Amino acid sequence: MGYGLGVDLGTTFTAAAVDRDGRVEMASLGDRAAAVPSVILIREDGAVLTGDAAERRAASEPDRVAREVKRRFGDPMPLILGGSPYAAGDLMARQLGDVVRAVSEREGGMPDVVTLTHPANWGPYKRELFDQIPRQAGLRNVRMITEPEAAAAHYATNERLEDGATVAVYDLGGGTFDATLLRTSGNGFELLGTPEGIEGLGGIDFDEAVFTHVDRVLGGPVSELDPSDPRATSAVIRLRQDCVLAKEALSADTETTIPVMLPSLQTEVRLTRGEFEDMVRPSIAATIASLRRALDSARVQPEQLTTVLLVGGSSRIPLVSQMVSAELGRPTAVDAHPKHAIVLGAAGMAHTEYVHGGGPHGGSTGPQVRRTAAAATTMVGPMTGPSSGTFQRPTHLPPPRRNGPPSGAIPAAAGAGTTAMLQNGPRPGAPRGSMPVGTPAAGMPAPALQSSEPEKKPRRRVPMAIGAALLLAVLAGGGTYAYRVASADATPTPAGATEIAPAPASVAPPPVVVAPAAPVAEDPAGSSGGSQQGSQARRAPSNSGGSGGSGGGNGGGGWNNGRTSEHTSAPHTTPPPDCCASGSGTDGGSGSGGTDGGSASGS
Repeated sequence: MGYGLGVDLGTTFTAAAVDRDGRVEMASLGDRAAAVPSVILIREDGAVLTGDAAERRAASEPDRVAREVKRRFGDPMPLILGGSPYAAGDLMARQLGDVVRAVSEREGGMPDVVTLTHPANWGPYKRELFDQIPRQAGLRNVRMITEPEAAAAHYATNERLEDGATVAVYDLGGGTFDATLLRTSGNGFELLGTPEGIEGLGGIDFDEAVFTHVDRVLGGPVSELDPSDPRATSAVIRLRQDCVLAKEALSADTETTIPVMLPSLQTEVRLTRGEFEDMVRPSIAATIASLRRALDSARVQPEQLTTVLLVGGSSRIPLVSQMVSAELGRPTAVDAHPKHAIVLGAAGMAHTEYVHGGGPHGGSTGPQVRRTAAAATTMVGPMTGPSSGTFQRPTHLPPPRRNGPPSGAIPAAAGAGTTAMLQNGPRPGAPRGSMPVGTPAAGMPAPALQSSEPEKKPRRRVPMAIGAALLLAVLAGGGTYAYRVASADATPTPAGATEIAPAPASVAPPPVVVAPAAPVAEDPAGSSGGSQQGSQARRAPSNSGGSGGSGGGNGGGGWNNGRTSEHTSAPHTTPPPDCCASGSGTDGGSGSGGTDGGSASGS
């Protein structure tokens, strides 16, 4: 008999689980753990390494490694690895293919069906792009479900829920937050309202808060390190790892110590749970506000909730349960395996869908989700790909379509500095300035921020003064005409499987909506867009910028100083859902001083 496979391509870790004969268990992917880091490395010869293999080589080849790729998914700006551009979707497809290959080798054959999870708050644009990932990996019979749905399905297999019970799923993972309302109905779930979430908030941001705290307590020695010094790089990598361990220890202990082994300083820093809670409290408050919005969209009052299910590794922080319970006045339930609840539920749903439904397109007698306010669960298949027990994987990723990086895509090492190293710090295995990839250098166009859906460009209109002059000229000749000039809408097309698409002129992250400006007679300063001095800037010291533009121009997209779509800084503060960084306008306006657009910066 075959087996079902669930896969969770997380921001920081990737996990898989197998359901064979109704028994669900984690699939061992790592050297020492079930999950593997969501890390991809492109070797100089073009070979691709993922997971633990990539992690082992990351320190020696920092400019060839990519981390937290999921946060870049949907961003048309490619990642630069070893000087070549790669789309985030291509790298995620490779990670998925390696996971399926590893499980297939252990199980002795390919799975009957694969269930792949994704955040519930993704819009149609990202979901359509995500549908391409299994095809790129050469997989067949793949089913897409949201992460909260999978978590609820796993919870329902272990806890008895009465028919009509309403469950709020609070999913705080490594890089994203999701809030979803589900109601039990018959043998499945009904999705209520619209899922809410914060894409740039998760455990890695809490790690950043601890790292920044340590550096601040010691007087800023990390900011004095030379990022080109291998000893400094290794020391910061080790310090980051110790900060992660300290954060995890505080879920059980009330205090811990963090060893600091810098080239010029060897000491340790004491950290209490109270200090850590003060760092992350504003962020947790932001997640609860997001959960409130999900309740409002479903027209469900907190007292109507049966329970609030906490999933995701960061939900184990004691303050999370305390604040959620106090705010909503309802009990919380922490899954027995909060880090793996999603992938375990996905595996169970994959097996049930195939065995009881007669195939991946059939119905099911097991836990299912009926959507009332979102698109139906996506099925991908059948597709061309391996059908035998062996999974053939390519030796190399598809080559980029361009020779060299496209305009606006800057190698990871560009613009590195000790200040940025302090603000954001290198991830394990990557010195500051090397990760994340695609960091823009000074003076270069800022790449577009990640967005759920591409935003239409505003229509260009001939300024009123020009239109009036033309009208008078026509009337003077004895005719009566109407003159109107408008450009057609332009919507960026999602990149294909291997296509590296340049960033559109302006892509704003949800939920910020920038309405087209009303036509004016003229703009004397020529900088109507650039006057917004960081009005949409991230509210954190390490992030800067607003939306740039001038005259009739369109400002460039936002970017974080060395980090992408991330709401964290030193110290860690509440991450607003809207974020932009420095940008510069294009298509300069007609007003004086309006050439090449205005610029904006925020703090």
